[in-house]
Amino acid sequence: MINRRQFGKFALASVPLARALAGIDSKIDGVQLGVQSYSFRDLSFNDALQAMVTDGLGLCELFAPHIEEGHLDQAPMMPRTPGARPSAEARMAAREELRKWRLSVPMSYFEGIKKRFDDDGIVLYAYNYSFNDSFTDDEIDRGFDMAKALGVRFITASTTIPVAKRVVPFAEKHKMVVAMHGHSDLKDPNQFAKPESFAEAEAMTKYFKTNLDIGHFTAANFDAVDYIQKHHDEIVLLHLKDRKKNEGPNTIWGEGDTPIKQVLTLLKTKKYKIPALIEYEYKGEASSPVEVKKCLDYCEAALKA
Repeated sequence: MINRRQFGKFALASVPLARALAGIDSKIDGVQLGVQSYSFRDLSFNDALQAMVTDGLGLCELFAPHIEEGHLDQAPMMPRTPGARPSAEARMAAREELRKWRLSVPMSYFEGIKKRFDDDGIVLYAYNYSFNDSFTDDEIDRGFDMAKALGVRFITASTTIPVAKRVVPFAEKHKMVVAMHGHSDLKDPNQFAKPESFAEAEAMTKYFKTNLDIGHFTAANFDAVDYIQKHHDEIVLLHLKDRKKNEGPNTIWGEGDTPIKQVLTLLKTKKYKIPALIEYEYKGEASSPVEVKKCLDYCEAALKA
């Protein structure tokens, strides 16, 4: 595993400055590729941004925990303070601190984040702000202000149908699209997993669309290629990952059941303007920047075949 200092030196040495300043082009044969920054959840925002430059990824869906509470030098999936698992009281206190931050942070903070992407030649496409039962109405409303300050057109959200109903008036107030991210839990009727759940959300308001995760969709035993053909007008972006059917595990790309190559070929031949974003979730042997680059290479090989 490379440390932060080593990674920074490797990144700066491997990426010409002119390339970043000109803007990174990660469109291949007409298909716009990019990354969900969750793929770099083991890296801080600062290092994740540099990883995108190094890997040559010119479009990003930003995972909110990468920038929340101003911890730009702290990996979002690592504990803020080392030690034992925090108690329920500590977790509740941390949740309240996050709420306070969300409701008080100036929008200039998000404008500064947007500038960081611009300066590195990366298009910030969507903000992944996953509303849940713990969100107050003020937090929901504030998320749309954040997204506007980030300059994105879309919010993506892993949420539930009951919470989505609460979001409707805010999406309509701000006139901003929220794309529902699907998972593979078919047992819970409130989850976005079945095609019918996406249709239910889209019937709530014209501002609800779909963020189709083709790995989860496959794990739930649905046909991603068929769904995209029938519903491409309602899909804002795709997440690419490989999983086995029947709620199977994440796998190295090409070892699961997800039709990644077929989906990319469909986007190419039909000229669907749907970005396809890498979401690295399998357990790789190397660092996340290296594994994400492997995924990008897989996409390029599929599109050039």
